[in-house]
Amino acid sequence: MSRQEFEVVDHTGRGDPLQSLQLLWRTHTKTGRSGLSLDAIVDAAVALASEGGTDSLSMRKLADRLHVGAMSLYAYVPGKAELIDLMVDRVNGQVYEDPDAVPEDGPWRQAIEVVAARNRDLLARHRWLLGVDESRPALGPGTLTKYDVELATLAGTGLDDVEIDLVLTLVLQHVRSTARLSGAETNVDTSEGEWWSTAGPLLAALVDPTRFPHATRVGTAAGEEFQAATDPRRTYDFGLAIILDGVEQLIERKTYRTATSSRTDEGGTQ
Repeated sequence: MSRQEFEVVDHTGRGDPLQSLQLLWRTHTKTGRSGLSLDAIVDAAVALASEGGTDSLSMRKLADRLHVGAMSLYAYVPGKAELIDLMVDRVNGQVYEDPDAVPEDGPWRQAIEVVAARNRDLLARHRWLLGVDESRPALGPGTLTKYDVELATLAGTGLDDVEIDLVLTLVLQHVRSTARLSGAETNVDTSEGEWWSTAGPLLAALVDPTRFPHATRVGTAAGEEFQAATDPRRTYDFGLAIILDGVEQLIERKTYRTATSSRTDEGGTQ
């Protein structure tokens, strides 16, 4: 993969909104004489991005992959900005294709853990997504279906709508940040163990523990435990547990306040 795992190189929502929405919802699509279609273009673009990232994706390379002239693509997609929306919406729509992906009647915490795992798998399959800023989302059926399924896991918990959105955002951003850590591990010339076996003794000779007591003690303990500066999987598991513990406490507080308020109201009307 390219540098995009560590830098945002593309954004959703940067194309013409009218054209993007028409394409996302397939209100103005066609199939050419060659059999070329919008779906085929999007699939090829996703494949190219998976190979080299969206920063190396161009309409010319996409045309070469499809064995057509570059100008042929513009009859279907105005440009790369709209294409990025289509690509993101396509892969988002594949996250919960199986109908029983998220348990509907189980505990909310179990459901959120499934959501986190599905998004972790999504970023592992399509690492190019780490280089795409989705703060202005691609508002297509794939993205909205994904959002709706994920919001449903917190419905009925007692959280209000804004809190539900905030919790989901927090969980998904945690997944994304730990996915970046995993990407960093696979983009180095030497293993973490080899790197630290060389750097560790030199660092120990240079660093005075009395000057950096906490960094020395904690850093040594973590390094011995992880055999690296960090462990992406344990960071993911630990962070998700801490987030969900906090959400659980929030739900319990709101449930308690609601129950207390209800009893107070009943007492006042007697």
